[in-house]
Amino acid sequence: MIKASVVGATGYTGIELVKILSRHPRVKISSLTTRSEEPVSLDKLVSSLPKGHGLKLETFSLVNVASNSDVIFLALPHTQAMDLAHDFYKAGKIVIDLSADFRIRQAKLYEVWYGHKHTKKELLGDAVYGLSEAFRDEIRKAKLIANPGCYATSLLLVLKPVLEEKLVELDSIVADSKSGVSGAGKKLSETTHFCSVNENFSAYKVNQHQHTPEVEAILAKFAAKKVNITFVPHLLPIDRGILSTIYMKKKKGVKAKKIYQAFKSAYEKEPFVRIRPEGQFPAVKDVAYTNFCDIGIWASDRSDRVIVISAIDNLLKGASGQAVQNMNIRCGFPEDMGLL
Repeated sequence: MIKASVVGATGYTGIELVKILSRHPRVKISSLTTRSEEPVSLDKLVSSLPKGHGLKLETFSLVNVASNSDVIFLALPHTQAMDLAHDFYKAGKIVIDLSADFRIRQAKLYEVWYGHKHTKKELLGDAVYGLSEAFRDEIRKAKLIANPGCYATSLLLVLKPVLEEKLVELDSIVADSKSGVSGAGKKLSETTHFCSVNENFSAYKVNQHQHTPEVEAILAKFAAKKVNITFVPHLLPIDRGILSTIYMKKKKGVKAKKIYQAFKSAYEKEPFVRIRPEGQFPAVKDVAYTNFCDIGIWASDRSDRVIVISAIDNLLKGASGQAVQNMNIRCGFPEDMGLL
């Protein structure tokens, strides 16, 4: 049994962490903290908790959380997690950061995309990128895990097999992604008001989304060379979920059968990646409230194009579910424990 804390337990990802950890057979929740100065009812936030659970939200205290935790999840906004991650890391705790603060290894690149000085750049080299299916061996030994972005997860799981097998042209990758409104977090903004989102569909941050450098850095590892993608995110008038459609050009001489085989070989033993039969494609509802990434593939010898569609729940496989998956890997638990 390990003791786990969630710092920032009242946001969307924090609430999902509480739900998962409260039913995890090898976890005792030791601390749930909030930045709110107003009283917040945990039972109102997480209505699925059993009677007599004994959990409560507390005002954050570094000393209390550090002294009572083995694993600490940071469910804080970007730019607000790095200092706490540093403090808990130096205290010898396992830190799983759901913000972007340690996803990008180059501090200057982070500062360009997030508009904030990185105050703990000395830890960037120690952080392990937490894409579970790609970096499992590194995660097993990590003390600081940078949980991937939701869009990044939906793209990287698609691109990993074809780049590692060198099956597509690196300058041909176009990613068209759609996300539910919860991906923007709880903070109010004009673009996420009901009247803006309802009966609407729009692109935003066209080829300028902050997940772009994160994605390209990992793609460069898969391909062993620099990769640039065209990435356009869109806002869907739904609560949760991401559907990504990735368009690529096959390398000359690559047969469609090789494309399908690459995905099968990469993921047939993975507990949370499901490859659809040929000609079938996933929908957001197929993965909602789960930690699965479903993938459908179109490839044909009549065309040099490859189209791959992925679907995830942005709050689970795109955030809290993958964070617990990484905790399971790090702590030696079955990878699907508490997630099925």
